Amino acid sequence: MVSRMKWAALAASLILAVTACKSKQAATGPTGGSDMAAGDGSGAAMEGKKKPLFDRLGGLEAITAVVEDFVGNVAADERINAFFANADIPHLKQMLVDQICEASGGPCKYAGKNMVETHTGMNIKDADFGALVEDLVKSLDKFKVPEAEKNELLGALGGMKPDIVGH
Repeated sequence: MVSRMKWAALAASLILAVTACKSKQAATGPTGGSDMAAGDGSGAAMEGKKKPLFDRLGGLEAITAVVEDFVGNVAADERINAFFANADIPHLKQMLVDQICEASGGPCKYAGKNMVETHTGMNIKDADFGALVEDLVKSLDKFKVPEAEKNELLGALGGMKPDIVGH
């Protein structure tokens, strides 16, 4: 059986995978009206430039709220929650916040392991990967993250999946 701490690292690394590729941006559209979308709602965008994803998500406070909810979703998810039984949850939450913050262009720094190193020997299955992604999407939906930002976060998953599943 895979150690509980390796599964905690999986969750942290998956979040990094979700956010690491901000250059692969989804088609843009209106983002006003979201609890997590930054902006004044006036529609006046920076000319020719998009705000960093960190800002469009609502900054550190909003990212922290999503991570808190996401970890709760994982804890309630019978498909994968046993893997987190021995995890240091406060540390896990902080690591996830740092990863999302940094990967989305915020001021935080993440100093964890890379995806391949973290997942080697874990033999993660597609279903495990999918369950964790579903739990994250549930949190993003709860906080009404606009489709463009959600797609930007989730867009990196396809490219990172080979570094996670089956190692």
